[in-house]
Amino acid sequence: MIRSAEVEDVPVIHSMIRELAEYERVPHEARATEEQLRQALFGERPAAFAHVALSEEGEPVGFSLWFLNFSTWRGVHGIYLEDLYVRPGARGGGYGKALLGELARLCVERGYERLEWSVLKWNEPTIAFYEALGARPQDEWTVYRLTDGALRRLGSG
Repeated sequence: MIRSAEVEDVPVIHSMIRELAEYERVPHEARATEEQLRQALFGERPAAFAHVALSEEGEPVGFSLWFLNFSTWRGVHGIYLEDLYVRPGARGGGYGKALLGELARLCVERGYERLEWSVLKWNEPTIAFYEALGARPQDEWTVYRLTDGALRRLGSG
């Protein structure tokens, strides 16, 4: 049901990223190209990793895309889950739990001590799903982000 992504999966993962952006109401923000995704996942120095959820018929119905982070307090890596998506027709079939389970398995196997991700505050069905798995919000932290002009201004001096 879950396997590591292969280079041939890039077009369908890219398509599901676009679907996720639509679901999250920000389709204009999903600007990555298939080639950028291919390089990030399968280039000379992969920056990210992915898993694909397959239906019983072998069709891709979901994916997770993640990368390593590092805890200075714990002294070990963790996994940051950038995207988790299951197509609407496959939701409720255990694919999301299986994708997260695979990442949790990797953490345990490799000695990583954290599996982290962000979720939009309005996405109540997803929040309920995560909390049913035992995940807890980190309410004491606020995420900050620099992009576009603010990033360029700070980076240019």
